[in-house]
Amino acid sequence: MIDFPYLSSIVQKTPSRILMLVVDGLGGIPHPETGKSELETAHLPNLDKLAQHSAAGLVTPVVPGVAPGSGPGHLALFGYDPIKYYIGRGVLEALGSGIALHQGDVAARGNFCTVSADGVLVDRRAGRVASEVSAKLCERLNTIRVEGVRIEAHPGKEHRFALVLRGDGLSEDVSDTDPNRQDVPALKAKALKSKAERTATAINTFVGQARELLRDQEQANFVTLRGLSKVPTLPQMGAAYALQPAAIAAYPMYRGLASVLGMRVIPTGATFTDEVASLRTHFKEHDFFYLHYKPADAAGEDGNFDAKVRALEELDRFIPSLLNLAPDVLVVTGDHATPAVMAAHSWHPVPLIIHSSATRGDSVPRFTERACAGGSLGRLPSVNTMLLALAHAGKLVKFGP
Repeated sequence: MIDFPYLSSIVQKTPSRILMLVVDGLGGIPHPETGKSELETAHLPNLDKLAQHSAAGLVTPVVPGVAPGSGPGHLALFGYDPIKYYIGRGVLEALGSGIALHQGDVAARGNFCTVSADGVLVDRRAGRVASEVSAKLCERLNTIRVEGVRIEAHPGKEHRFALVLRGDGLSEDVSDTDPNRQDVPALKAKALKSKAERTATAINTFVGQARELLRDQEQANFVTLRGLSKVPTLPQMGAAYALQPAAIAAYPMYRGLASVLGMRVIPTGATFTDEVASLRTHFKEHDFFYLHYKPADAAGEDGNFDAKVRALEELDRFIPSLLNLAPDVLVVTGDHATPAVMAAHSWHPVPLIIHSSATRGDSVPRFTERACAGGSLGRLPSVNTMLLALAHAGKLVKFGP
């Protein structure tokens, strides 16, 4: 973990390369009709074979019982205690979209959503409207004027956008307007500290005007906001781990997280095929790569069990291509569980496998939650994953005399 007090005395620079594949929302729970999770249902010959020749276990992203967002889940995998190093979703969305944030700016993650005539949330993601639609709607939002505050809406991927507030005396201590569930009205922004009253008022004014501007839309007729935040200062991965880390992710939030941690964010296209192509092009340039796979999480959040199974099976087809790059260490895990039967992030543990020349495997037969529970890694906090990856890559020396 990044806070290990003697880390600088045990890390060493080596030519070995680590590839960490993070399958967003990887974990699941059994379907009530079959008794099998998505991983247990899917046909995953390549991942199963990889698991058989890897060290295996389960990771807990934050603490038992707490369902993490993608930000905390990823931070933990990179060795940052997500409770200590909390980063607001807004900053991650904005930085990942290539928006330059200045001192004092406040950013929020926005969702276009669908509400009924009486203001009840019907679809928090507006049917995942096309990115082109969101871009047009952001043009409308950018006509909104709030006294004393400059507001910018920047389109993201599908229903997502980043909202940036600029002005004097703005605060990030404002509550979300997204209730994180449907069949209820959106929330009013509330100041969590007295100094944040002006910012909360600006947010509520913006949301009110957005409702009028989007009223003619069938799906994306409202907006919700969450994760108001300013850019934090965190320890940098490269210096702490003696690495040259790089990130490849199609979605803005994950690029934003990588940039905050000091990773080089490599440009890529919109699909995982594009991501793998970018990895292949740049593989000799870095000794640590973070590669992100989103479709499993999207299907889980939509409550679509079969679609999540298909997303996992599609990922499995890429495993030979990743192995052909010959990384010295290949880590496959997830930032959190997104069981389709819950249609939400959950607290359930997530499978982890680490493939390298330093392990012969644990005789784990499949890459599933139940199978990996029997591996040599046992059940451990996600925050320990990075040290294990470094150790398998020969990048840690003995601690103590």
